[in-house]
Amino acid sequence: MQKIKTPKKILIVKPSSLGDVVHSLPFLNAVKERFPKAEIHWVIAKGLEGLLTGHPMIHKIWLINKDMWKKTTHIPHSFKELHALFRKLRKEHFDIVVDLQGLLRSGIITMMTGAPLRVGFKEAREGSRFFYTHKIEGGKDIHAIDRYLKIADFLGCTTTDICFPFPLSFNSSPVTHHSSLSEDYAVIVPGARWKTKRWPSEKFGELSSLLPLKTVIIGGKGDTKIANEIVAHSNGKAISLAGKTELKGLIEVMRGARFVVSNDSGPMHIAAALGIPVFAIFGPTDPKRTGPYGKGHTVIKEDTSCAPCFKKTCDDIKCMNNLSVEKVYEVIKKNLAT
Repeated sequence: MQKIKTPKKILIVKPSSLGDVVHSLPFLNAVKERFPKAEIHWVIAKGLEGLLTGHPMIHKIWLINKDMWKKTTHIPHSFKELHALFRKLRKEHFDIVVDLQGLLRSGIITMMTGAPLRVGFKEAREGSRFFYTHKIEGGKDIHAIDRYLKIADFLGCTTTDICFPFPLSFNSSPVTHHSSLSEDYAVIVPGARWKTKRWPSEKFGELSSLLPLKTVIIGGKGDTKIANEIVAHSNGKAISLAGKTELKGLIEVMRGARFVVSNDSGPMHIAAALGIPVFAIFGPTDPKRTGPYGKGHTVIKEDTSCAPCFKKTCDDIKCMNNLSVEKVYEVIKKNLAT
């Protein structure tokens, strides 16, 4: 980077999703190491702020209610919110704004800051690239973390050491308020934003019944039904904490796990970032782009000609439905024995 050598204020625009925000943490770490005196601000979606609240590297969090902005009944209020947000962001006089999201909304937010240096990806979608002053080629068949670090390279950051700096409030011992967590346990993450990315609950339950240790199911309130189905098929080997923990509690539960079995989801990326061994079940998505990052993790998938298809809906989810419990169990057993 040549235009601004000593920025005073930097804004990261990465509202969602949970896994994507986790993927952005190495970028945050690299930028803070390169510009230790700069104030770093972050635009994040409401509901995900718990991942960044109290973070020593972040000076200020800017919350956006992006889910409400999508509703037509909320349009008048959304315009007021956006206008107020743009006005406040412009007053900050950011030197650098980085759009890691690459969508129309994030591109507009980036442009409206009025920052002299606005960086995003050359292949950003929905026309957002037209709002940047500098466009970086991220590439497609590359992991999201490595892609984000290409912008860090452009800013003159050192990116050889990958570090996931979680807030200090997350650096505590595992929670022990539930009696089962005093034993050795594994964690199951059965949820995912797309229905096509979910391995069937009865298969997770059967897997749980075969594993040589207790399993703890985690997730949000929306995963409660799936979690209960897993418990019902687990022959008494699983308990559910789905919907019973905040984000910090979920992280603490995973931190104490021997390993994690998960669909392609946000918690999967948190587990990988924490260094917990992950057995990741993949179907319609590509582990090269969004698989668990780092060593010690294992991707399990069925060999189907149509995968990865990146479809959010499908009449025949054979990439997930055809993946047998026996195959997943054997992969886990083999890895635990080594």
